Amino acid sequence: MPTVDEVDFRALYSKTNYVVETADGWSLVITRYRPVKQAFAQPLFGEPLLLVHGFSQNRHTWTSGQFVKNLLFFGVDIHILELRGHGKSSIAFQKERAERFKRPLPQDLDYGWDLDSYFLYDLPAAVSGVKRITRRERVFYCGHSMGGMLGYGYAGIHDDFEGLITIGSPADLGRGFMLLRALAHGSPLVASAVDLTLGGLNLNRRASSLGRSLLAKGAGAFSPALQKRLEPDSPKSLVFNAVPVDVVLKWVERQLSHADESALYQRFTRKLNRLINTERVSRDDIRWLLREGGEREPRKVIEQFARWIRRGEMVCYRTDYDFKRGFGKIEIPMAIIFGDMDPLASVESTRSVYRAAKSEYLLWRPVKGNSHVELTMGHDIRQICYDIKNLIEYTRTHRTRSPSMPRLR
Repeated sequence: MPTVDEVDFRALYSKTNYVVETADGWSLVITRYRPVKQAFAQPLFGEPLLLVHGFSQNRHTWTSGQFVKNLLFFGVDIHILELRGHGKSSIAFQKERAERFKRPLPQDLDYGWDLDSYFLYDLPAAVSGVKRITRRERVFYCGHSMGGMLGYGYAGIHDDFEGLITIGSPADLGRGFMLLRALAHGSPLVASAVDLTLGGLNLNRRASSLGRSLLAKGAGAFSPALQKRLEPDSPKSLVFNAVPVDVVLKWVERQLSHADESALYQRFTRKLNRLINTERVSRDDIRWLLREGGEREPRKVIEQFARWIRRGEMVCYRTDYDFKRGFGKIEIPMAIIFGDMDPLASVESTRSVYRAAKSEYLLWRPVKGNSHVELTMGHDIRQICYDIKNLIEYTRTHRTRSPSMPRLR
């Protein structure tokens, strides 16, 4: 029996992409790592697992480190969803599909979607797609950060999951994290200030365009060619509809590329934020994630998160479905995994779902020395993947019966 480090990653899978269509017109790409049968035992061979990334991320949440490889080593059939506007499910891809199939573009294409869109359309389409491809009635689900939060809500109202794993996913966002709460309460003022600034810039641009149009019209009395050269293009309005997280992360990666000395690198990343413990993840993996794993996130998503924090709720506002009321309806095996240094997902901010869930198999565990980002790419991935393995193995052996089992902690 070899160790996972002794096995060539590329020998463990065959990789394909497939597209699922949402009810509101988006085409989402799912990347599948289908396990290849090995000479050694693979206890979870063929078990379908849907992976869903977090806020402003894409598939590289899972592929920047060894997360996928460790699960493939057990034989897990991995399906990685990229939510609308992220990664391969990009805006450009929607335009390409619309042109190819002669169909209209999604109405919210220009970053007009929110958390409800992910919950009501993207997750159902992805789960249905994985079930169809694998010919299973139920699948396992693993979400990181926002992906796990969506999983909490989905599991409370649907019966498509065999098991639920959340990694760094709070159930009470902002609890115990005063800085985040302060930002949430101040976000309406910040958004208004940005809108006023952009409004002033748009007014100036329109005035400049009008002045140039008048100048061109006057020049037309002497030279039509000169009028054509002076005629301005119609000014496009500046709109705050998305936060360019990708641009910020790429800038940070460039700064890290100049931080040659280890001590300087550690100081820089500690000051950057509290969401990465650089001692538990390799520098190359961090730089790869910063360079390739960031995406723009719509303003509406951020505003909905801020509203959740201010009101202490998790609600789908289009349907009034309360995620927290659904916690008590979760009966499937569940693992709630978080870093003991993570200010977002902590004991305090995950306790409510642990206490409310009715799962017979319920793991609630901090990972020592970890914060938020490195949970899917850091040095403790193997431990986390064994937690996932244990949950799936338990479910496989208890599919035909429902024994009592103590909650794990």
